[in-house]
Amino acid sequence: MKSHHSHQYSHPVTSLNSIFIICIILNLSFVVVEAGIGFIYHSLGLLSDAGHNLSDVFSLLLSLFAFRIARHRSNRHFTYGYKKSTILVSLTNAIILLIAVGGILIESIYKLRNPEQISGEAISWTAGAGIIVNGITAWLLMKKQKHDLNVRGAFLHMAMDTLVSVGVVISGFIIIYTGFTLIDTFISLLIALIILLSTWRLLKESMCLSLDAVPSSIHINEIEKMISNIPGIQSWHHLHIWAISTTENAATIHIVLEDIRQMENIKQQLRHKMHEMNIQHITIECEASPYICNEPHCC
Repeated sequence: MKSHHSHQYSHPVTSLNSIFIICIILNLSFVVVEAGIGFIYHSLGLLSDAGHNLSDVFSLLLSLFAFRIARHRSNRHFTYGYKKSTILVSLTNAIILLIAVGGILIESIYKLRNPEQISGEAISWTAGAGIIVNGITAWLLMKKQKHDLNVRGAFLHMAMDTLVSVGVVISGFIIIYTGFTLIDTFISLLIALIILLSTWRLLKESMCLSLDAVPSSIHINEIEKMISNIPGIQSWHHLHIWAISTTENAATIHIVLEDIRQMENIKQQLRHKMHEMNIQHITIECEASPYICNEPHCC
């Protein structure tokens, strides 16, 4: 029996450092302004949106932290390094968003029972600024969102926030022209629903990756079919696939060979095909068929 360990590490996207820092400064500044105006004009829509934007700031901070710590080299205790931190941060971000949804729902119920007068002009102008801030942030993250689940999640949140700000602007115009102030509360409930729906997939995927489930980007049926179709592989077993980080996957497999002399060639084919299917770290154990090989070195 012989094993091969393939360890090829993807190059970190170093430009993400400056992008994340710019996004954090932009969004944190806007949160302070939006929350202040929300308190002054008693706007639940602005306060709920500010709370959600604050959770996005924490998410960006956590993603930046995970991105940087994941670049640290492996050691004798953490043999894969700290790459798993990116998955834990994804799970933490999902939990933070769920807490934000709970806070919005509680405040919405209170406002329905105790309605207050709201300035439609203040809501519209502030949310309009939010469209600009969230739009710029989404645009900055859009270029890099294909490389990492955390970046993709941040991009989707920012794009969603841009649409939410559009909704708040609409509620402000409705208040200006109709005086129907409860629309602000209804918009905040809609915001909570949108956040909940967008968070569910992030929560589910990060939870599964934390439990070493097969990543959603990996189609295991196609991999099994590919392995079975490689000439020289009589059978295979013990296939395990899991995520090391939000961008890197690993796999182990035992293959039974028809001809042990073809071992290196078959391993090279299998390794190449798995790399093409987004698996970067591969351990292959080879066994000779007991029905074919009677040599002492055969398993």
